[in-house]
Amino acid sequence: MTDIDLVDGHHHLWRVADLTWLQGEMVPRIFGPYEPIRRDYPAGEYIAEATACGITSSVYVQTNWPLDRSEDEVRWLRDVHEQTGWPSAVIGCADLFDPGAAEVMRRQAALTPLVRGVRLQLHWHERPEFRFAPAPDRMNDPVFRRNIAGLADLGWLFELQVFPGQMADAAKFVAAFPDTTFVLVHAGMLVDPARPEQWERGMGLLAEQPNVVVKLTGQGTFVHRVDEDLIAMVTATCLDLFGSDRCLWGSNFPVEKIWTDLPTLVGAWRRVLGRYPIEVQRDVLAGTARRVYSLGLIPQG
Repeated sequence: MTDIDLVDGHHHLWRVADLTWLQGEMVPRIFGPYEPIRRDYPAGEYIAEATACGITSSVYVQTNWPLDRSEDEVRWLRDVHEQTGWPSAVIGCADLFDPGAAEVMRRQAALTPLVRGVRLQLHWHERPEFRFAPAPDRMNDPVFRRNIAGLADLGWLFELQVFPGQMADAAKFVAAFPDTTFVLVHAGMLVDPARPEQWERGMGLLAEQPNVVVKLTGQGTFVHRVDEDLIAMVTATCLDLFGSDRCLWGSNFPVEKIWTDLPTLVGAWRRVLGRYPIEVQRDVLAGTARRVYSLGLIPQG
């Protein structure tokens, strides 16, 4: 494919202020030391890198601004879009464990039609540096579930970020909200490629839910490199379980900038996906994301 439409599925505009510090030290993160990217990553830089690789559309996924500034994040993105035409869509954030989250999301929707959904990370792991949520079963919280129920009225999706050990609960969770699309972040966050059994079982459970879509992002998160064999294994499993119309690609930039550059990452994915029929490539690299994130809609105002 030469006129490929690659859609960035993750942080493409990340300001240094959004990185968390604790008493002057960098907080351990799931993707390892991030000193090399502790700087502004402005829209112009990303757009130049992306367009050079054939990327024509982007989806910004919230980058963990303080929850009380979630409206500011959306407002800033609205302004960036007005200045540059990017991003093509926005996934915002809200404190979904707060009874007032529904009103926050309504105000975000009023700020710009770019917003397509929300992410609040639910992943929990035995290793503290891998952990975001304070407990593995936060998706069962009644306030959280009431706020998730409100997404259907907004026409928004939810970006679901869980580890394999949480997937059985996650499958039951998404089944309770059949009118909402759930986008599984980082293809289910396979921590140890040498032991994929739990991940495969969990992915099978999630694949049984027709409202789950898989985002093929972040495959360098735990190995800290571009591993083409890993990309191929994850891609094959996801395509087998979900089908290409429920799989979409994303770059996870600038996080993967820690260990690679965008041309290298895109090249690896193109080679892996090049083994599949052209229809599969079109779905994964463009069609699924266009549909899921409504990228064909032109924001007005």
